[in-house]
Amino acid sequence: MPVVETERHGQILVVRMNRPERLNALNHEMRVELAKAWTAFRHDDALEVAILTGTGRGFCAGEDMKESLAENNPGGRGADFEDPYNAGTLEKPVIAAVNGFAMGGGFMMVERSDLRVAATTAIFEVSEAKRWLLGGYDHGHLANLAFPVAMEMALGFRFTAERFHQLGFVNRLVEPGKVVEEAMGMARHLLTLPPASLVNTVHMMRLMRPAPTQAQRRLAAALHEHGAKGDLLESRAAFAQKRAPDFKGWDDPADRYRLPQPE
Repeated sequence: MPVVETERHGQILVVRMNRPERLNALNHEMRVELAKAWTAFRHDDALEVAILTGTGRGFCAGEDMKESLAENNPGGRGADFEDPYNAGTLEKPVIAAVNGFAMGGGFMMVERSDLRVAATTAIFEVSEAKRWLLGGYDHGHLANLAFPVAMEMALGFRFTAERFHQLGFVNRLVEPGKVVEEAMGMARHLLTLPPASLVNTVHMMRLMRPAPTQAQRRLAAALHEHGAKGDLLESRAAFAQKRAPDFKGWDDPADRYRLPQPE
């Protein structure tokens, strides 16, 4: 079976991640196929709205760490890395229909979407801090969520769909199995708008969202390189082996007091 399936419903495209046995975790093949699907959607003038969802219990569990460990690539990003999140760069609106777990990179795909429908059973988490990574520094956690909520997310706490709905992060909360149906209803409403109004409004609203500066991105990149590289490997090995990690901390203990600073 293809790892990404697409269905056309008139002017609406449904993009469905399809690795249910791995909670739709992002392996190399899925990243490539998602990038292809978004590129095709962007350049198809017959399509105006996309819905992104997953098969089974997961929307997307984030990076497939077993694959990245097997490839000796604990960051999961090789020279041929394909960005599966680039729906946020499209001129057309994207609705996330969150059917289950949205973790790490899966959460970031939800965050980059324009509208969000979630099943009452959906769970959201930024997993990067657990793996010695900075979670979503360039995807707007601090810029687009209240600071205490963003801090809680960044530090790896899980959020229920109900809480995210209360916080305004999720537009619609529905019973399991109804997320695509609800998203289709929202998409059909969008298609009643004048096409130029739809595209221009989405574009303007995206531009109004706060975003990290280039200096902040450079700082985050420097922080990624700072300190305990051994803990990065240990966190992934522990996950794959289903055991508690044994973190050692900074490679040089003095690095604790030498954090990279803003420019």
